[in-house]
Amino acid sequence: MSPPEQKNPFSVFSDTVLNAITEGVFTVDRNWRITSFNRSAEDITGVKVSEALGRKCHEVFCADICKSTCALKKSIETGREVISHDVNIRKNDGRVIPISVNTSVLRNEAGEIIGGEETFRDVSALEALRDEISLDVFILDSIADGAFTVDKDFRITSFNRAAEDITGVHRCEAIGRKCHEVLRANICQATCALKQSIETGRDVISHKVYIQDIENGVIPVSVSTSALRNAAGEIIGGVETFRDISTLETLRKEVSLGDFILDSIADGAFTVDADLRITSFNRAAEDITGVHRSEAIGKRCYEVFRADICKSTCALKKTIATGRDVASQKACIMDVENDLVPISISTSALLNERGEIIGGVEIFRDVSTMEALRKEISEKYSFQDIISKNHKIRNIFATLPDIARSESTVLIEGASGSGKELFAKAIHELSKRKGRYITLNCGALPDTLLESELFGYQKGAFTDAKTDKPGRFALAEKGTIFLDEIGDISQALQLKLLRVLQEKEFEPLGSTVTRKADVRVIAASNKNLQELMDEGIFRADLFYRLNVIKISLPPLSERREDVPLLVDHFIKKFNMLKHKKIKTVSPDVLDILMRHEYPGNVRELENIVEYCFVLCHGEIIEKKHLPEDLVPGVVGQEMFHESLRIEAKPLLNAEAGTIFEALQRFNGHRGKVAAYLGIEKTTLWRKMKKYEISFPSGRE
Repeated sequence: MSPPEQKNPFSVFSDTVLNAITEGVFTVDRNWRITSFNRSAEDITGVKVSEALGRKCHEVFCADICKSTCALKKSIETGREVISHDVNIRKNDGRVIPISVNTSVLRNEAGEIIGGEETFRDVSALEALRDEISLDVFILDSIADGAFTVDKDFRITSFNRAAEDITGVHRCEAIGRKCHEVLRANICQATCALKQSIETGRDVISHKVYIQDIENGVIPVSVSTSALRNAAGEIIGGVETFRDISTLETLRKEVSLGDFILDSIADGAFTVDADLRITSFNRAAEDITGVHRSEAIGKRCYEVFRADICKSTCALKKTIATGRDVASQKACIMDVENDLVPISISTSALLNERGEIIGGVEIFRDVSTMEALRKEISEKYSFQDIISKNHKIRNIFATLPDIARSESTVLIEGASGSGKELFAKAIHELSKRKGRYITLNCGALPDTLLESELFGYQKGAFTDAKTDKPGRFALAEKGTIFLDEIGDISQALQLKLLRVLQEKEFEPLGSTVTRKADVRVIAASNKNLQELMDEGIFRADLFYRLNVIKISLPPLSERREDVPLLVDHFIKKFNMLKHKKIKTVSPDVLDILMRHEYPGNVRELENIVEYCFVLCHGEIIEKKHLPEDLVPGVVGQEMFHESLRIEAKPLLNAEAGTIFEALQRFNGHRGKVAAYLGIEKTTLWRKMKKYEISFPSGRE
């Protein structure tokens, strides 16, 4: 049907204006005949303007409401607008699409209704989004924080249970409404975070906002927003999560009132909420860290302190999780200038009126001065991993750097357990050699195995040699090999080892190819190699090759002043390994340890301390925690020495007294007494006979 011939009363809607509108727009007269139809209407329906003009609107749209609840008919009959009415229309190609409709009336100059106007937009993408979100509603409902999604017009498309609980608004009342109508936040009209995300595509994290609940109560929330995209990457809406921080705000107010108390504390102090965000920060904390409270508050504590325990054994996190206090835990933090500051930490949980944990408080003390003093003392009596204040050991400390810088072979002699391997490792680590540090206990293997371990073997060298295997010398190339208990190897193997030292070359078992060896040799023995050489057991040429630089380590019984230092060292070591907090040993335990002979040297003392750690559940190792065979031995020794004083004949002069005291000191050990007095053992025997000194013989 063609348009009516009379003057078109709707000429007020010029084609230029209508075609500039991005939504579909058309107008009708009182007979529902279309009088204008813009380009967007053509695009959405697939119907050209020439086909639409003059036809009744229901013939063009074929909408599901045309015959029953037509929005345009309702507007023309009542004179009222209809807003956001959802309709399904059928396109020219037969496809059904969802649209959102707004309708209003058109009036003439006399105010009489002469027709109607309808704007509509395709909401297919929105419906697809709604369908997709509806499938994931159960995911949203599992989130503890409030969460909702919106389309590009900020109309809510999903609203989870937590959002209902926080706002008091049911999802059926929220969905379809614009988010600012539901949340009524203080930023809705000015700096809406969700609008920012939808417009820029960027996330907004932890933005503090105040919203109004259904009872008009103001609730502080922490908001995070992100854009929602379709499969093509186009932004089609946004998602917002929000967390009720009312409890946190109450805590902040309480802490604010108590700031003057915190500032009166000499130690650093700060409080955090359950998310470890700092809520107060006192003056001492500012002084120690160099961070102003305005920069600290609101940040997570690990961002401010950057402590060595933040990622693994955070004391404050542990307290908040368990409710238990942590006292005097050591840690190192980084100040504002990235310098390490040693501190001592104590933490407690913060509770609300119902006894629920809502955060934590940490007190920390700068122990730099104390640590510097402790370090100074430690360095004075330590070198690498070796601890001693004995003058003989400290003389060795002084020469170790020079020994390490040289390429000379080193021979270390000392009783088993005296720490020979520690000195060997220290020499390697102080040297400039870039290769590995390889160790081998020569006394632990028979000759056949020892040779293959030292020089390696080739496939087929013997029955089980399925593949080539490099020896210890090959593994230590450009590095250091430590040969412990060198005095236990056979003369045949001594000869092969001599070749390596002289010619710097060796041959693996089963090989005819000579290999070069750039390896520094450090040998050790608990036997006197010179005596073995004199007896013909150890080759003289090998001895002199090994004995370029000789280090003789005294046994622990000759450096008892080291016992307290070593005990303290082992307590620290086993506290870390066994997760205990033992502080020290009792005076009577230290007295027993000081008087023990230590046939097993430092290793024996370490074993004794480890034994005590098994039995001790307090902070101090008591006499009852010592091994049973150690305590009776000490008591028996005391009784034995007392009987000696009674049985000994009167001493005639100072020389006799000196000999007797030396015998007591070394428990009758003739060799040690002679060495201590600087005389030969035969001379000692003669003088004991001269002064009629009777003393049971100790272990030789």
